[in-house]
Amino acid sequence: MLLVAMNKNHEVNAGNVEPQVTAIRSLCVYCGSWRGIDPSLEQFARTFGSACAARGIELIYGGGGIGLMGTAAEAALADGGRVIGIMPRSLLESEAPSPDVTELVIVDSMHERKKQMFDRADGFVVLPGGLGTLDETIEMITWRQLGFHDKPIVLANYRGYWNPLLTLFDHIVATGFAQPDSHDLYTVAHSIDGIFERLTANVPSPIRATA
Repeated sequence: MLLVAMNKNHEVNAGNVEPQVTAIRSLCVYCGSWRGIDPSLEQFARTFGSACAARGIELIYGGGGIGLMGTAAEAALADGGRVIGIMPRSLLESEAPSPDVTELVIVDSMHERKKQMFDRADGFVVLPGGLGTLDETIEMITWRQLGFHDKPIVLANYRGYWNPLLTLFDHIVATGFAQPDSHDLYTVAHSIDGIFERLTANVPSPIRATA
């Protein structure tokens, strides 16, 4: 493993951005390496990054300077936040790392990337994203189900992006392939304030896919 240290209002509301004392010192964010077709999702990612910096929360992410993940990281850095990027060597060309991250960790595999992100984070926030985001999210939910960790996982369901996934979770429970309390493994938020409220409360969200 190579460790490299690098120094360095719309419909989305940043909410209460005063520094807060919480148990959450670092957050792993899962989100798209693309920006998608809805520009408001990029603004949401930008606002989330700024909110982490304002709260003194270290942001841990996949290291790339592209897509929503690059947007969130750049916003956190611009507001004085600390950002840790973790990237497999094989993705250095296709997902060029942001040059301004506080610390860039180059690893040899996706498995090592996931483990590093997990080890460094006090919790997980899932912004809109694609198949990679979905893979990481399901893995963390499964690990929590198996008792490997009890770190909070928040699905940022901005503009209902994750409604189809929440409906699938309901279907899995309804057809007997998961217990009803599997919904307690994650929480759901629709706003920046909601994300941080869920993280600190670490309680099941009452908001289902139909909300």
